[in-house]
Amino acid sequence: MTSTQPALCRLLQIEFPVIMAPMFLVSNEEMIIEGIKSGITGAIPALNYRTTDELRNAIRKIKKTVTGPFGINLIVNKSNFLYKEQLKVCCEEKIDFFITSLGSPEETIKLAHANGILVFCDVTDAHYAKKVESLGADAVIAVCKEAGGHAGPTPYTELIPALKKACTIPVISAGGIGTGKGIRDMLALGADGVSMGSIFIATKEAPVSEEYKQACVDYGAKDIVMTTKLSGTPCTVINTPYVQKTGTQQNWLERLLNKNKRLKKWAKALTFMRGMKSLQKAAFSSTYKTVWCAGPSIEHVKSIRSVKEIVSELKRELG
Repeated sequence: MTSTQPALCRLLQIEFPVIMAPMFLVSNEEMIIEGIKSGITGAIPALNYRTTDELRNAIRKIKKTVTGPFGINLIVNKSNFLYKEQLKVCCEEKIDFFITSLGSPEETIKLAHANGILVFCDVTDAHYAKKVESLGADAVIAVCKEAGGHAGPTPYTELIPALKKACTIPVISAGGIGTGKGIRDMLALGADGVSMGSIFIATKEAPVSEEYKQACVDYGAKDIVMTTKLSGTPCTVINTPYVQKTGTQQNWLERLLNKNKRLKKWAKALTFMRGMKSLQKAAFSSTYKTVWCAGPSIEHVKSIRSVKEIVSELKRELG
């Protein structure tokens, strides 16, 4: 790494400019703790916890075990019925940063800043990036076309330069990064840090099934497809035989409900909940008849390792 620290390191006082990306049903306290010990940071989706009490206990467990920054990913639109409660708990427990997704971060930014908490906002284009910067966001996370989960429409080669030109706040690149060379390429393109998720699924600390982890080893970038059947929003999954059988597009009724202004909010929430249950079953089930979320960076996953081993390799590769 160069002698000049990337902005992400300066913002969070971390050694290495990596956020272990928040992954639904995958991210847990053990992964974050090991990441912090290794000199990076990480975030967990608030939705990984069924209740706000569970969320509060998880935050306290991390704080009790390690000293280092970590964040919580909040879905800030109306599909997340627990949003306000989750926001309140995170502010009370003084997490280090939020990552906001799928909605306006305005309320989150106001409450977070009042409690000394940073806010990083997922963005997929320059227009929205400028909007969240005007609201007071501390950084934007560039969700590129190569990202796992809810990917954006624009490749990182275009999105990173566009966001750097449009914004004055740090730009963190998310999508398709699985090696130290990938980190170097993003920093050279102008990114101020990176968010990496899929390469951490196949780790000893991840709570998902061994079959899910092994799928990340066995499949590659060419096996990642986009589906709208899980949450209504395009999401990347591994193209298993089960996914090939069930298809990747919503049916006519799902599409109709999502276009109806009156029913749209509830249809999206129901689709989201049903999709999340499918992912939950897949994450912890021992059959390939499942839906496993991942991104193209599983191309670089060759074995099931510890978080520490992965971060150590990234550091060696970056130099």
